[in-house]
Amino acid sequence: MIKIAITGSSGLIGSRVIELLHDKFIFIPISIEQMDITNKDQVDKIISSIDFDFFLHLAGYTNVDGAEVNKKLAWKINVDGTYNVFTAVQKQRKKFVYISTDFVFDGKVPPFNENILPNPLSYYAKTKYEGEKIVKDQAMIIRLSYPYRKEFPDKLDFVRSIKSMLKKNKTLTMVKDAIITPTFIDDIAYGFEYLIHHFTPEIYHLIGSDSLSPFQAAQTITSNFRLNENLIKPISFLEYSINKAMRPQYSKIISSKNNFYRMKSFKEGLALL
Repeated sequence: MIKIAITGSSGLIGSRVIELLHDKFIFIPISIEQMDITNKDQVDKIISSIDFDFFLHLAGYTNVDGAEVNKKLAWKINVDGTYNVFTAVQKQRKKFVYISTDFVFDGKVPPFNENILPNPLSYYAKTKYEGEKIVKDQAMIIRLSYPYRKEFPDKLDFVRSIKSMLKKNKTLTMVKDAIITPTFIDDIAYGFEYLIHHFTPEIYHLIGSDSLSPFQAAQTITSNFRLNENLIKPISFLEYSINKAMRPQYSKIISSKNNFYRMKSFKEGLALL
């Protein structure tokens, strides 16, 4: 059975990947307590001591607004940390899978497939793109967009954040003139399963099959879970962006390569939550 060493194994995505595919692969979780990815000597020591076939690098600094303030920390984790882990894996001559984000695109001329050149706007996105450049042509890069899942007590995704606010009868302002591409995490896991068995060192987008505005997404959530739609108020992208890190306005992400697994639409994903 294929052995996969994995960082970020306790996170939103990693924990679900392991939960769904534990009978398909042998996972070797590497926690932050075991290995500080910013410590090169420690990384070399730990990775050289592990018996694995693939390395899935999910760990990273993901606070988009926080990265604008904590630039050194974001760079240290997302760039230096990726370099440390990738070079250590290369020394072992094993396969490397790097998880990236739709935020590497500027959102100006959608849609964005795997062949479009990134142009990151925020500092977070720049660090993720730097990570891509470190591993490019020698690893598989998988870009994700607005992942969501049924349950995960440690972190709210955008779907469960909206549900939580509405259940408390709190008013929500949602952007009406932007586009996002929500992705059901279970689909990410099953798409990942295929890609591990058909590994090639190139870029793939594992993303939902449709895109919509955050306002439309919130309306769809209220309809699916029978919540109060009147609590959702539209806001412009310009208004939302005040005092926030720059984000791609039209993040319509598509894949020109995914002919191997049908990713669910937003409504189909919500129906399984």
